[in-house]
Amino acid sequence: MNVRDDKFRSGYVALLGRPNVGKSSIINALLKEKVAAVSPKPQTTRNAVRCIYTTGKEQIVFVDTPGIHKPQHALGDFMMQEVSEALSQVDAVCFVIDAGDRSISDKEQMILDVLSEINLPVILAVNKIDKLSEPENYLKAAGLYDKKIDFAAIVPISAKTGMNLGLLAEKISALLPEQPAVYPEDMLMDSTERFLAAEVIREKIFIYTEEEVPHGVAVIVEEFKSPDEFPELKVCDIRATIIVDRPGQKGIIIGKSGAKLKTIGSAARKDLEKKFGYPVFLQLWVKVKPGWKKSPEELRRLGYSF
Repeated sequence: MNVRDDKFRSGYVALLGRPNVGKSSIINALLKEKVAAVSPKPQTTRNAVRCIYTTGKEQIVFVDTPGIHKPQHALGDFMMQEVSEALSQVDAVCFVIDAGDRSISDKEQMILDVLSEINLPVILAVNKIDKLSEPENYLKAAGLYDKKIDFAAIVPISAKTGMNLGLLAEKISALLPEQPAVYPEDMLMDSTERFLAAEVIREKIFIYTEEEVPHGVAVIVEEFKSPDEFPELKVCDIRATIIVDRPGQKGIIIGKSGAKLKTIGSAARKDLEKKFGYPVFLQLWVKVKPGWKKSPEELRRLGYSF
């Protein structure tokens, strides 16, 4: 792979879209590896996560932002701050919508309002066209937004099937400056393994627990010892604490006789072993910290920097 071509393009692109529109799924499908947290529930992404797509002619650093929403607490303020900072540092924006959209909701209008205030090229990615009876029906959704913003390109895609993802990357790449790669060509994510471990655990909580639990959850990796850092170890030793708002949430996550926590831990461990390439010994604890989402001080202690 030649990342030093004279016409090589690289830069940063923010992914915007309402919660659960498929932004993280697009990144995972493009990179052909699960690097961003995905679940059927909104606001899975809290931090602006940088994921790196590199070919012989381009490097696109996708900044997967939290879904734009009206903050209800300090955690929401942090998430919107992440969006604002991401937009101040990128070269372009990829606005993701659902191909089934037939009207613009309040959430999309908030995004359109944000886009109208920035001077950046915007690509409209119409996701989930695999769900349409006729693929060209994506134009109905695209037409809603095309009246509001002058898009640099409109690309119908399916993160699920991979349809047109290469075309999307091509359209994005054309908007980036001609310059060398920002990151090494084999790097997929600009995050520590410790952060990745916490994200994987949090994703499994989203998947395996009841609807009221995930947004009241944070994950702190208290200890992370890998064979890379400690050659005498044959496994990666991870100890993490799950923070919840209420005792009832703790009971849901632990489950009867600890069964739910065991399921969450087993699923997380399998994902982490695949990512890290060595066996993982994962220990999970659950602690109750009422109101942690509303406390800037507590959020800083949990790793959310303001």
